[in-house]
Amino acid sequence: MTDLRPFTASELEDWLDEELDAALSLRRTSRAAAATLAQLARDQQDFARHWIAIIAKTNPELAFHFANRAAEGLKRMAVNDAEAWIIQAMDVYDKMGLYPAITALSEVEAFAAARAQRARAVTLEEVGPVLELFLQALSGRPLKLETGESAFTDTARIYLPAVIAVLPTRAENLRLYKVLAAHLWAQTWFGTFPGNHPTRLLECCQSLPDPAYARDLFHALETMRLDACLARELPGLYRELCALEARPPAPASWRSWIARLEAAGATVDDTYQAVAALYGEPVPRPRLYQGALDPAAVATALAGRLEQERAALQNALKTILEGKTTAPDERRFAVHRDEGGRQDPTLFLDGQALVPPPDVRALMQSIVQDLGDIPDEYLVAAGDGAYARENTRKPEDVWKGTYHEEGAFHYNEWDYKRQHYRKEWCVLRELDVHPVNEPFVAETLRKYAGLAARLRKTFEALRGENATQRRQKHGDDIDFDALVQGFAELRSGRELPDGLFLRNRRFARNIAVMFMVDMSGSTKGWINDAERESLVLLCEALEILGDRYAIYGFSGITRKRCEMYRVKRFEDPYDDRVRARITGMKPQDYTRMGVAIRHLCGLLNNVEARTKLLITLSDGKPDDYDGYRGEYGIEDTRQALLEAKRDDIHAFCITIDTDARDYLPHMYGAANYVQIDDVRKLPLKISDIYRHLTS
Repeated sequence: MTDLRPFTASELEDWLDEELDAALSLRRTSRAAAATLAQLARDQQDFARHWIAIIAKTNPELAFHFANRAAEGLKRMAVNDAEAWIIQAMDVYDKMGLYPAITALSEVEAFAAARAQRARAVTLEEVGPVLELFLQALSGRPLKLETGESAFTDTARIYLPAVIAVLPTRAENLRLYKVLAAHLWAQTWFGTFPGNHPTRLLECCQSLPDPAYARDLFHALETMRLDACLARELPGLYRELCALEARPPAPASWRSWIARLEAAGATVDDTYQAVAALYGEPVPRPRLYQGALDPAAVATALAGRLEQERAALQNALKTILEGKTTAPDERRFAVHRDEGGRQDPTLFLDGQALVPPPDVRALMQSIVQDLGDIPDEYLVAAGDGAYARENTRKPEDVWKGTYHEEGAFHYNEWDYKRQHYRKEWCVLRELDVHPVNEPFVAETLRKYAGLAARLRKTFEALRGENATQRRQKHGDDIDFDALVQGFAELRSGRELPDGLFLRNRRFARNIAVMFMVDMSGSTKGWINDAERESLVLLCEALEILGDRYAIYGFSGITRKRCEMYRVKRFEDPYDDRVRARITGMKPQDYTRMGVAIRHLCGLLNNVEARTKLLITLSDGKPDDYDGYRGEYGIEDTRQALLEAKRDDIHAFCITIDTDARDYLPHMYGAANYVQIDDVRKLPLKISDIYRHLTS
């Protein structure tokens, strides 16, 4: 029968003396560790003994320190958490050595507290999709969720902390996320930031002796007004809000103002009057769901949106007028709204109600949300006057103002330190390369006339080459290797195999290739010339081969402005327009590779092909202005390449960086890159490299 009684201190000491012999001495014994382990239950003792034995094989000194901390760890944590504590210390030992690992073991109390917090923590990553649906169900313009150091809104986005763990349970922390998001939405819906005066809060705070105190006072009073609005219009949500924390009694001097702010007709004007009246009074402790205010961010977002929406509405009205036979002086737009104030505005033209398209209706609702109505000057169709605008903004101008992400692509980015993605972190936009009608292509073909002729012959042969299939039952010739092996099997008493022939078969090529060309500022000069010359020679050769191919340049500056430059799409013919775009490829800014790879792999995934290649031409490692460099940039690029591999896209890099061997094997793999020492050899090498990759 198995003995399941706990080990005694004496038994544990004998066992520890044997396991930790290399770390013990006459003055340094295992007695103290044995005494603490003897206080544990048998299953905990078995757990501790198991790990002591494992750690001792790696480092007896580290095992000795664990033996002395094991009882404390198991008293503070469940077994799963204790195992995580041990593994973390072992990881520290592997990366940093013995003494940091000993420190990690000694911080058992902090680790246990962190694990307890993690158990009740809720992350924005996991609840973000639910919160976005929740916000969509509320009225008003769509608000994008983003991660921020604190909870606030600039009226275009709602920023929330990445993790919330301030309340005792996950359910309560999830409720806090919901209430935070709802309260920030309430600021945009119930008029905390009126659009007719975008800088009002900023000016109010700066006009008083203590701007920070003035902002906090305004926030406390406005929170009370918004609470009352939520209680009237969303009573269920208000009950959840009240359940989060007990409310302290209001100061006596505040009570009359609170009553005024909680009245049904109260507006933000009442809040500003209360600030003037109560300035100097102590501000109550912020409520748990109160978040923060950023007046400068609000002013910037509001001003940019109002300017953009005015132009957008005027362009929409211009479109509505197209085809109308009304005389110019009779074209009069008007907007009527119900007295309730929250129903959709109705658009009229010359007294007749119109049904605008959904996007125009949403635009009108957004203007009403900011301004309370649609001003008469907004209801003038765009023309040749001061407010005329192009119906579609130029992509390069979209980065200006608060609508810089409209119509752009959003991509995750891998943070290797956190070991997970930053969601929708990068904003990317496709732009056309401006065509330049210069004789660059013709000069390149003259410069490399001999090479171009050789390439044509090579690629013509590649297009018509046969593939030999061995060990076939029927074929064009005898497979002597199979025949020799077959006779050997026959001599040994087995049957002669059927597959004794060679068969030559011509296979149709089914390849799609994406060329990703570095257009960062570091390519300025002959590197850029060599890239463009290489593309000219490649295009001429690929037209012979018949492979489908596309060419995109990439550059940008910071995660908010990642740019892909269209040179040739898969469906585009290689014509004078493409040649002019190759000529027009000019160096731009930085080299943020991960987002470019993800975008181009998305385009490749939309192409039906047996073989898909992503070939990068670059002069250096990933680098961007906002810290996207070094290990961070390399690891994000590597993760993007792993994603490409999972999609059966083969990635290859051609580089002229002399330090490429320090990082490209880690990113692409040892066999998936080539370094060219002399940039002038690039046009000579690239077609040969392509032939080898696709043969």
